[in-house]
Amino acid sequence: MAAGAPAESNGAKRGAGARGKRGRGAAAPPAPAVPPERRPAQPQKTELRPPPLPKLDIRRARTYPLARRESKVAATELGGTLEAGLRFSEFLARLPNILAGADLRFAAETIARARLAGRAVALGMGAHPIKVGLSPLIVDLMERGVITSVALNGAGIIHDFELAVAGQTSEDVGPGLDHGRFGMARETGEILNRVIRDAATAGLGLGEAIGRHIAESRYPHRHLSITGAGARLGVPVTVHVAIGTDIIHMHPNADGAAIGAASMRDFHRLTEVVAGLASGVYVNLGSAVVLPEVFVKALNLARNLGHPVRPLVTIDLDFLRHYRPGVNVVSRPTASGGRGLHITGHHELLFPLLAGAVLERIAALGVVPARSTRRAGGARS
Repeated sequence: MAAGAPAESNGAKRGAGARGKRGRGAAAPPAPAVPPERRPAQPQKTELRPPPLPKLDIRRARTYPLARRESKVAATELGGTLEAGLRFSEFLARLPNILAGADLRFAAETIARARLAGRAVALGMGAHPIKVGLSPLIVDLMERGVITSVALNGAGIIHDFELAVAGQTSEDVGPGLDHGRFGMARETGEILNRVIRDAATAGLGLGEAIGRHIAESRYPHRHLSITGAGARLGVPVTVHVAIGTDIIHMHPNADGAAIGAASMRDFHRLTEVVAGLASGVYVNLGSAVVLPEVFVKALNLARNLGHPVRPLVTIDLDFLRHYRPGVNVVSRPTASGGRGLHITGHHELLFPLLAGAVLERIAALGVVPARSTRRAGGARS
């Protein structure tokens, strides 16, 4: 140390050293201790033990006579045995009157009585029922006056048209999709899109315009067409399109404005149909999304315009139970009066069974519905 320099205390040296170390990135000094009264309380450790089990004397369990209990299944509701050569009415009578068996009977009875009372029976359907062979049956029920209106999705007119024109429909998507050929059959896109454009210009609904085109054509299988039967019989057939869902929307002559205008007219016409469904029946056949959504909007608009549309019976027929038919067809529309049913099974089995049961009930009530092949004079323009 140089002579005359003031001596540094040990504390000053430590402070300088600490400052020097912190400046070189050293850790800060420890925080001051927290007084005990300000420390957070530590959770008390305890052992979790199982609760004690009650001691039961099983000999003291109470019983009561079986005859006093309410049961869900009775011998009178069981199905009967079958043998070869049964008439259809006998077969129906031997089905169990339990769950779907009881619902099928109720549905057939309700549809039969609704039609005999002059009430409407509206059918809303996807395209799959056409693809599994139900067109002849649906056309027959339209001719007999059992089905009073039909609502289709956009794919429905494609399969309906192709059956009428070529007697075949429903391509294998996979191989065509690999090469960009899926859905590109020339006649389907060119003719349907042309008819739709003409419908928009003429102020027609999509279903009516296509139905007229098929009914007035020389297509070899036009008798299989649901839209053609609607035009021929004066039965409303409406088509409800979601843009981009159908193969004809990929074709160069597709006109979105025309599709939208013609389908919007059909939505308004369906709303008129639904407004007249009080004490009638709405059947949803194989549509999981589009028709349930369209139906509930048409129902709401009808009620908004002063038509309560109640009581109402709704029936969902599909091989799976889906959310939208469950809420928008079965439960919500009937909440203020009526009944909603799920009857689940394959379309190609279930719908003919229901249709046959309806015709049997109508006949049992003393009426034989005759077929009509006439061209009705009441077609809308």
